[in-house]
Amino acid sequence: MKLIFEYRDSAAGSYISESTVPEYSLPDEYRGEDYEDFPGVSETGLCRHYSALASKTFGLNKGFYPLGSCTMKYNPKISEDMASLRGFTDIHPLQPEHTVKGCRGVLELCENYLCEITGMDAVSFAPAAGAHGEFTGLMLMKAYHESRGDYNRKKIIVPDSAHGTNPASAAMAGFGVINIPSGSDGCVDIEKLSAALGPDTAGLMLTNPNTLGLFERDILRITEMVHNAGGLSYYDGANLNAVLGVARPGDMGFDIVHLNLHKTFGTPHGGGGPGSGPVGCRGFLKEFLPGSGSKKSIGRVKAFYGNFLVVVKALVYIMMLGRDGLHDAAYNAVLNANYMMKRLGGKYTIPYNRGCMHEFVASLADLKKNTGVSALDIAKSMIDSGMHPPTMYFPLIVSEALMFEPTETETKETIDFACDVLLSLYDTAHENPEKLKASPTTTPVGRPDEARAARNPVLKYIEG
Repeated sequence: MKLIFEYRDSAAGSYISESTVPEYSLPDEYRGEDYEDFPGVSETGLCRHYSALASKTFGLNKGFYPLGSCTMKYNPKISEDMASLRGFTDIHPLQPEHTVKGCRGVLELCENYLCEITGMDAVSFAPAAGAHGEFTGLMLMKAYHESRGDYNRKKIIVPDSAHGTNPASAAMAGFGVINIPSGSDGCVDIEKLSAALGPDTAGLMLTNPNTLGLFERDILRITEMVHNAGGLSYYDGANLNAVLGVARPGDMGFDIVHLNLHKTFGTPHGGGGPGSGPVGCRGFLKEFLPGSGSKKSIGRVKAFYGNFLVVVKALVYIMMLGRDGLHDAAYNAVLNANYMMKRLGGKYTIPYNRGCMHEFVASLADLKKNTGVSALDIAKSMIDSGMHPPTMYFPLIVSEALMFEPTETETKETIDFACDVLLSLYDTAHENPEKLKASPTTTPVGRPDEARAARNPVLKYIEG
């Protein structure tokens, strides 16, 4: 289809009222020389153009979206309505404080709720996204140790089941990273953790449940070991959807937590944002938070109060569901994942086949060995059945991995349909593997060279 720059509609133009502001002309040095090829799009053409683009895009409004470790779920539209209120959209962060009491009230109320949910004592909404929250949390950790004159603590311990951004964030914050392997049960290897701890340990970054969808059975022992070594425990809240209202990071022994409002609390996810990655901490770290007013604060990590309207949406979600609703959301997410894992486990290999949390990982290593059909082939074939592929080849500790997260907002009927398709694809892999290797066949583009696209991106449009 055409790009917007290629339109030359004869009916292009708009009817607007006469301008009420003084006319201004650009200096000649800033004027373009040739406007003949400037695009012209009528209102009807513009509407059709973006509708056509939308028809080529897959979203939750079109089908099942089981992207693991991402919580791509339905977000209630009432949150969008509330965030569109003029009292929220027409303010400026430099207004006098007495004129934005309602907005300050939103931040304070949401902070109170998130403290209750996580077991933390204070929250900053400054971070703009999850990885930004990780970085902020690590800067708190660094500031804490340096305030005590403990400059030797330069190492962050990260399990191999952690999110990929964890070691990157630690490195950006100036720490060295010690990667420790998981045990045979998919959880932290206690002996390896013990060997990694020492006087240079600044802290541990842990996702619980981890990226295998497993809750760390020894979580209290793990955080105690870190504390006994003089380190702090950091909780990556990307998977909080599984324990929301059921278990609190603070009660698990964590000192710092980042949340993803765009994963857990019903705000949009993907599409370039905006996101929000608030950071919570225990009381002894509060003075290091951005905007704390203390001389020990790590300072600004983003302008003003962060992405405020995202916080509005999250607050609506929390207040709408309440304590019992948040608790039920977690239970339903866990139920859906276990149901799907049980159905697929009849054919697909589930390497850690015990009760999962909100997501689980299947390995297609045996299927590939027997049929030549890879995890990528199965994922691409799902597209032809109207579903988005799950996360592929992650976590790295599982060969030919597919990670599924059905979330709490999908019905049993939808999950059954997805399972029926996947079980059928498993049979097709044995009967007609070449068919799956040619998928998808129903999309405008088949299988682009993703490695080439990443290494040699074309970042501008040249007509003709």
